Amino acid sequence: MRHFFANLLLFLFVANLPAFGNDLFIVDDIQIRGLKQISPGMVFNYLPVTIGDTMDENRIRKAVRALFKTGFFRDVRLERDGDVLVVTVEERPTIALITFDGNRAIKTEDLEDGLAEAGFSEGEVFNQGKLDKVIQELRRQYYANGKYGAQVDYEISPIGEDAIEIAFLIVEGEAAKIKQIKIVGNTVYSDEELLNVFKLKTGNWLSWFRKDDQYSKQKLSGDLETLRSWYQDYGYLNFSIDSTQVSVSPDKESVYVTINITEGDSFVIDKVLLSGTLIIEPIELYGFVFTRKGDVFSRKMVEATSKAISDRLGHEGYAFANVNPIPEVDKESRTAELTYYIDPGQRVYVRRINFYGNRKTRDEVLRREMRQMEGGWISTPKVERSKIRLKRTGYFEEAVVETPAVPGSTDLVDVNFMVEERPSGNLMLGAGFSQGAGLIFNTQVSQDNFMGSGKSVNFTFNNSEINKSFRLGYFNPYWTIDGVARGFDLSYSEIEAGRRRIARYDQKNVSMGASFGIPFTEFNYMNIGINWERSEIQTDQFLLDPIIATFLAREGRKYDNFRLQTSFSYDTRNAGIFPDSGTLQRISTEIALPGGDLYYWKVDYDSRYYFKIPFKRNFTGLLKSKVGYGDSYGSTTELPFFRNFYAGGPRTVRGYDESSLGPQDIFGRALGGNIMFVGNAEMILPLPIQELKSTRLSLFYDVGNVFASNESFSFSDMRMSVGVSGIWMSPFGLLSVSYSKPFNDQFGDEIQKFQFNFGTQF
Repeated sequence: MRHFFANLLLFLFVANLPAFGNDLFIVDDIQIRGLKQISPGMVFNYLPVTIGDTMDENRIRKAVRALFKTGFFRDVRLERDGDVLVVTVEERPTIALITFDGNRAIKTEDLEDGLAEAGFSEGEVFNQGKLDKVIQELRRQYYANGKYGAQVDYEISPIGEDAIEIAFLIVEGEAAKIKQIKIVGNTVYSDEELLNVFKLKTGNWLSWFRKDDQYSKQKLSGDLETLRSWYQDYGYLNFSIDSTQVSVSPDKESVYVTINITEGDSFVIDKVLLSGTLIIEPIELYGFVFTRKGDVFSRKMVEATSKAISDRLGHEGYAFANVNPIPEVDKESRTAELTYYIDPGQRVYVRRINFYGNRKTRDEVLRREMRQMEGGWISTPKVERSKIRLKRTGYFEEAVVETPAVPGSTDLVDVNFMVEERPSGNLMLGAGFSQGAGLIFNTQVSQDNFMGSGKSVNFTFNNSEINKSFRLGYFNPYWTIDGVARGFDLSYSEIEAGRRRIARYDQKNVSMGASFGIPFTEFNYMNIGINWERSEIQTDQFLLDPIIATFLAREGRKYDNFRLQTSFSYDTRNAGIFPDSGTLQRISTEIALPGGDLYYWKVDYDSRYYFKIPFKRNFTGLLKSKVGYGDSYGSTTELPFFRNFYAGGPRTVRGYDESSLGPQDIFGRALGGNIMFVGNAEMILPLPIQELKSTRLSLFYDVGNVFASNESFSFSDMRMSVGVSGIWMSPFGLLSVSYSKPFNDQFGDEIQKFQFNFGTQF
C-alpha cells in the first residue's frame, strides 16, 4: 500500500501545481516524453485532451488522474511549451520473471494460472495494487486447502532499468486437521451412516496415507453434494442443507465442521409418464424406465433412466437428445408424479471420421475397428464400441473420442479419435521367480504392430528349473476383411516334471501349427487351430510310478500327434486388464486326431463374472469357475498322464503348493487327474488412493481339486482356502502376492500360506 499512497500524494501535488500559471491556452499540439515500452498511441487513447481543447485547472486534474489510473506510470507531469502541451511520464517497470519458492501442496502451474486470471503475469506492467491483491488471492488458495498457517511474501529484484523479477516466498505450514464433523438435524440416519459417505474424515489409522483428515473447501463442497444425493436417492426430495460452519482453532491446526440440515419427508412414486416427442414406441421406452409406481423416489434411478433413454435415442442418431425428468410433488400424500419430457432434437449424421496421434499405425488399421460408419447417422453405442475396440487392439495407451458439430450445419458432426500409441516393438531381457517354477529367465523380441500394419511377429525364450522353451509366432488379426484372423507358430520345450512334484520324468516337445480366429458377433469369437506335435518321455526307471510305467510300456516313449484345438468365447468385459464389469465365458476342446500315436480328448469350461456389490459402494465382485474333463478313445486306454489337469497354487487353489493336489503316486507325488473342479469368489476392494490404477487388492475364497475317473470322490474331497491377494502391474513385470488360510486340508497336503509370482504371465 505504500506505493499507492505515494502516488496519491504525487497526484495531489501535481494536480494543484500552477503548471501554466493563471493563463489559459488552446492546445495547438501534444508531445509525449519519457516513453520506453508503451506506445504513444496508447497514451493518446487514455489522455482526455485533444488538439483544440482549452487547458484549465480542471482539465489538468482529469488528465493526470486518467493517466495514473492506467497503472502504467509511476509519475506524470503536464507542462506548457508555448501552445504545445508536453506530457512527461515515468513508466512502471515490466514484470520479466515470476518465480515461486516453497510451494508443494499447490503446483506452480496452478499458481501461475491464478495470477494470469488476475492480470498479473510475465510481460505485464508492474502494478503494486495488483500485487497486493494477488498476495491475498494466494493466501485464499492455501486457506481453501486447509493451510491456515500459510505465509506468502515476495521479493522484487530489478533486471536492468525497466524490468523486475518478482519472487513469491511461500511457507505452507501444515494443513489443519479435522477434529470433528457434526451433522445437526438428522433423525432418519445416524451420524455414522452419513459420515461414511464423506471423503473428509476425522483422523483414523489410514489418514497418514489418504490425507482424508486434511480440510479442503473443495472436498467439503463435494461431500455436501454427496450428502444431498444420499437423501434424494432415498426419496427425500425436500432435503436441504441450511448452513455450514467451519471453525478453526486459535493455533490454526484444528478444524471443526458443523452441517445443519433439514431432512423433510420421503416420497414415493405415484405415477410415471412419458411426454414430448416420442419417436420410439412408448412400450419400448418404458423398458428403460427403472422407476415404478410405489418405489421410493431415487434421484440415482431417475438419472439412470434419463441416461438409458438418451442412449437409446442416441442409437437412432439423435445424439443430442434431451430427457428432462420433472416430478410433481403432493406434500399431503407424500407422493410424486414423475414425467420424463423427451426432446430428441434433430437426427445427426457423421460427415467424417478422423484419427489423430497415429504416427506409426496405418489409418486402415484403425478404420477396420470402427463400428460407426461415415455417412450414416451417429450411434452412441457404436461410437463407444469403436473406442473400446481401438483400446483392445493393444496398440494404444489411450483412446479419446470427440464429436464436434460441423460449422454451418445443424445435423452433421465429425467423429475424432485421439490415440496415444504404445511402442510397437519390444525387446525384453528379464528374470523372475515363482514358487512353482523357481528362477525364470526370459528373452522376448516382438513387434505387435509390425510396420504399422496391425500384424505381429514375436520370438520368445524362457528358461526355468521346470521349463526351457522357445516360440516363434506370427499373427494377422485381419487376414480377411471380415476380421478372420490367421496365425502360425513353431515351438520347442523341455519340461522337468519332477520339479512340479510329479513322477521323475522329462518331456521334450516340438510343435508347429496354424490357427484361425472367426468373429461371429461383437462378443462371440471362435478359434480353431491344428498342429503337429512330437513328444518324447525320458524317465528314471528306479523312481517311476507303476501307473506311468504301465502307460509307457503299452504306448512307448515317443509320440507323433495331430491335435485339433478349438475354443468358443463370449466376452463382454469392459477392459482387458483389471476389468470391473462384464462376463467372460470360454469353452475349449483338444482332440488328438486319428493318424497319430495317441488318441485322447479334453474339454474345459472357464467363466468369469465381474459385478458391482450392491451393499458396498465401489466394491467389485468376481466369480470364477473352471471345469475340465479328459479321456481317451480308440486304441489308447486312458488319458496320457502328461495331459492331466493339475490344481493347487496361485492360479487355482491358493494356500496349497503348486500342482500338489489330487491323486498321488506311490512316492507321494501328484499325478494330476482327468477331472478338474475349481471355483473362486473374490471381493475386489477400492484402494485408498485412486491413482493406484495398476494395483488390485482383493479378499478371496478358493475351492477345488482334481480327480481320476476310476476313483470315487465327493464334495468333502474339495480343498478350500480364504485369504487376501494383491496384484501390481509394476514397470518390471507383474507381481502377484497372496496370503491364505487353507481349510479342509488332509493329511499329506502340502500347505503354502504365502505365495507369490514375479515376472510371469497370469
